[in-house]
Amino acid sequence: MTAQLPEPSPRPALSGELRASHDDREAVVEQLRDAAAEGRIDLDELDSRLEQALTSKSYAELAVLTADLPRPKSSESQPPLVLKGGMYGASRGPERWEVPRHVIARAGMGGVKIDFTRVECHLTEVAVEAYGETSGVTIVIPDSWAADTSGMDPGVGGLKDKTTPDRLPGTPLIRLTGSGGMAGVVIRHPNRRERRKLHSNPAQV
Repeated sequence: MTAQLPEPSPRPALSGELRASHDDREAVVEQLRDAAAEGRIDLDELDSRLEQALTSKSYAELAVLTADLPRPKSSESQPPLVLKGGMYGASRGPERWEVPRHVIARAGMGGVKIDFTRVECHLTEVAVEAYGETSGVTIVIPDSWAADTSGMDPGVGGLKDKTTPDRLPGTPLIRLTGSGGMAGVVIRHPNRRERRKLHSNPAQV
């Protein structure tokens, strides 16, 4: 009786042969659009590459489309952004700025304002530590974003959460922690004056 040979085990797929997901294709689409905005590829080439990206089935097919482009910076590797109000106050925004995964705001005597309304953020979540101290911290987020303030200590000054829970798919969640201190922390959507500026200068990003 002849011994049966064991059946060969399936060959493991190489990384480039793995099937791409919707998120993988979307990440390449964003990288191509950024490259076009920077003048690295022209609009005809952008259209061609976008069409290929949306129909790509594997990592290898996607990799070809961005092989000649610089790798995007990772927000995950960035150090925390620290804003200190000090005596005269500090702010970030409303002009375009790169959002790291972690932001720390200490109001001090001058206060701190963080405005996310003009940023392009591809993170699913941003951790914001806010300490109201003497003058308070104000955080402004787009209407499509939402906030989780359950980890916040209101302190003496309190926490005012004026945001709505209507978060659009693919937009970041602001996870707010810290303490209201003496002056408190406010997180809200843009007010009327800020909305007028957004509409009057839509290209200022």
